Amino acid sequence: MRDTTRLCLWSGPRNVSTALMYSFRQRRDTRVLDEPLYGHYLHVSRAEQPGRDELLKTLDLDAERVVRDVVLGPCNRPVLFMKQMAHHLLGLDRDFLAATVNVLLIRDPEQMLPSLVNQVKAPILRDTGLGMQSALLKDLRALGQDPPVLAAKELLLDPEGVLRELCRRIELPFEEAMLDWPAGPKPEDGSWAKHWYHNIHRSTGYMEYKEKTGPFPEKLKPLLDECKPHYDFLYGNAIRAGTRG
Repeated sequence: MRDTTRLCLWSGPRNVSTALMYSFRQRRDTRVLDEPLYGHYLHVSRAEQPGRDELLKTLDLDAERVVRDVVLGPCNRPVLFMKQMAHHLLGLDRDFLAATVNVLLIRDPEQMLPSLVNQVKAPILRDTGLGMQSALLKDLRALGQDPPVLAAKELLLDPEGVLRELCRRIELPFEEAMLDWPAGPKPEDGSWAKHWYHNIHRSTGYMEYKEKTGPFPEKLKPLLDECKPHYDFLYGNAIRAGTRG
């Protein structure tokens, strides 16, 4: 068996990242992991997140050990897909990214922030992941990588086309099975699923893209202004709907 392809999806919250994890879970060659660095992030950031106290007691808080034993550790499948949150890299040596295939997943903050505030009552730029994602894109390019950028809108508008192009760029064969999955929880779901995954557990595939309607919350406008330059930079590099890999 060839060496394992270690694929890190660096997302922000409320970005259809769990749907993408379920998508890769359907592949015959892939094992998936759900946010292995979440414990580290909760520990070092002191961020208020749903179920924080319970999670701190059950998750591995030692990021160096997680990177060594999980991210870069043994895997019995040709592909290891790791759903990661970009902001979970806070305070972490990122040298290991030279050994992983890295993909960025973004969502328009005007669409994302009204959802995020349901779980994080007073979000800041760090909570969105966008600042870390824009820095990551520059840093990974400096390493000689050309990480694909996925935008949630484009993925939902054309799941097959965007996934085909993603697979082409990361040198994996596309599989039709990636387009749907069984409803309900999955064994690989993180222990925080009960706080975040209600909608995805009702799904059997990528949902139709729908713009949020109604006025944008006034209290979130300063954060939106912070997010937009990062998002615009990243979106300018995103795979578009209608692309066929």
